[in-house]
Amino acid sequence: MVPREMDAQRALELLHMTVFSQSVSPCGKYLAAGNNYGEIAIFSLSAALSSEAKEESKKPVVSFTAHDGPVYAMVSTERQLLSSGNGELRAWNWSDIVKKGCKEAWSRRPPYRSSLEVPEINSLQLNPKDNSILLAGGDCAVHAMDLESGTFTHEFRGHSDYVHCLALRDQSQECLSGSEDGTVRMWDLRTGAQVHLIEVHKYEECSRPQHGKWIRCLATDCDWMVCGGGPALTLWHLRSVTPTTVFPLPHCQQHVMFYQDLILSAGHSPAINHLQISGEVRAQIPCTPRSVHSLCVNEHSPEHKVLTAAGSSHKVDVFTNFSYRAFSLCFA
Repeated sequence: MVPREMDAQRALELLHMTVFSQSVSPCGKYLAAGNNYGEIAIFSLSAALSSEAKEESKKPVVSFTAHDGPVYAMVSTERQLLSSGNGELRAWNWSDIVKKGCKEAWSRRPPYRSSLEVPEINSLQLNPKDNSILLAGGDCAVHAMDLESGTFTHEFRGHSDYVHCLALRDQSQECLSGSEDGTVRMWDLRTGAQVHLIEVHKYEECSRPQHGKWIRCLATDCDWMVCGGGPALTLWHLRSVTPTTVFPLPHCQQHVMFYQDLILSAGHSPAINHLQISGEVRAQIPCTPRSVHSLCVNEHSPEHKVLTAAGSSHKVDVFTNFSYRAFSLCFA
């Protein structure tokens, strides 16, 4: 392909790019972003946030093809960046990545029930307490893998459809999973038993049949859970398994997180919502993607503490003060 054709091809790819996943390096100086073409781009947050930053500083320091299909989820351990796509979990050493060497360290495939099955893995959750990773997606199950040995130790089955999201209840050794089937299920990580089943759409205050029953996002904070998707974004008290606050957001939410005294969420609109536990929408901050798939807060490095938002755009928005967009990182 001649350079001009390559430029035209890339321009088209950038136009149709979706960034599904993000992860910050353990040192807090780098941000990894994964897109629908299987690429992972590594951005230098320290360079982009520098007072001497130029436009080049906001482009990837390195990018590489990590998967044949989209990079649906990523997390970072102390040493490695873990990424997932169609059927496989792959690992990349951060020490190699920052030297612009992007050789796969290892890959694992969960024990699927059929050898022909290649389901998407679209949710990853680290469990630092036992050095394991939880993964879920198109095979309707949650799998637990020991990171030291690479062996799959548990399989949590109960969902009847695609699993979209995972969250950990740290204090009680429990995992929550949200699914296309409209349920949030709580699992005991030690025994593999299902602890609770919450059919969110069956609660009248949460139900939005015009949007469907699917659960796309969830987060936990001790005895509290917030979840949404088709049903309205709702805060739940987990001990009593009751919805306490329904947030007045008309659009479907795709990512949610607890942050200090706020809940941050985003989804099918070009804005990040700052929500109070009481249900009040404190702010709606405009962002570049028309649909947001991923929010990420860099907690690893105080001098590089930012909120980043990614979705249906080749740009990843950076918020130094969470109240406005400072600039965007751009796939090249």
